Amino acid sequence: MSDPERRPDHAADATPVTAGDDRIAAVRTYWETHVTDWPATRAEPGTERFFREAEAYRFEKLDYLERIIDYDGEAGRTVLDVGCGLANDTGRFAAGGAGVIGIDIAPRAIALSRTNFEQRGLSGRFLLMNGEAMTLEANSVDFVYCHTVLHFTAHPERMVAEIHRVLKPGGRAVLMMVNRHSWLRFLHRLMKVEIDHLQSPEFHWYSPGEFRGMLEPFAEVDLVLERFPVRTKVHGGLKARLFNLVFVDLFNLLPRALVRRCGHHMIAFVRK
Repeated sequence: MSDPERRPDHAADATPVTAGDDRIAAVRTYWETHVTDWPATRAEPGTERFFREAEAYRFEKLDYLERIIDYDGEAGRTVLDVGCGLANDTGRFAAGGAGVIGIDIAPRAIALSRTNFEQRGLSGRFLLMNGEAMTLEANSVDFVYCHTVLHFTAHPERMVAEIHRVLKPGGRAVLMMVNRHSWLRFLHRLMKVEIDHLQSPEFHWYSPGEFRGMLEPFAEVDLVLERFPVRTKVHGGLKARLFNLVFVDLFNLLPRALVRRCGHHMIAFVRK
């Protein structure tokens, strides 16, 4: 397996933030503080219980992930997780036999990812890095995973271009963006339903056509819409009860062909 890094000792290095990168700096500051914002757990960040409950919450809320992502399918290949966070998803690839590299813009995320892997006995490399300007060699990784990240970065198109650059010819990626026409955005406007981290410095909405346009450098693009309503277990109050007892069931009664375009997440399966 080739080493995709340009320098032999780059594990502690970070993509520098210069005076002209105020938006990137704001993103880094926000996620340094909010990477541990997981409403499903009150455990101390960095503990085994914290990681276990955060991961369980993520994969229950995003119930489509295990259905459409083959986490065991990249065994023996180099997988790059752009914006790895706590390494919840990264760990699935590592457990499946992939050689994983996780990058994140927030130092705390990198520290927690390493702790998570150490506690689970998994092997992986975690680098402090800006996904819009990666210090990785071109054509160096087999598979890129970028989920719940693009809409939070300052310039999504730059991150997509970097992902294309570091992928080997024929390499594949899974990229996620939020849908401007999603059911959740409609509910937010109608009832002020919460959207995770909507208050973050950067939050971008794209239409499916706009997202496809961003992905034009790739030879193959397959776009599917996912993330439909599931009952919340962490929110309370009248709106949460109405959501759980009325909205979810009514939504699920609608013909899937009618609501498919309203999925909150757009998932792109691409090949270079």
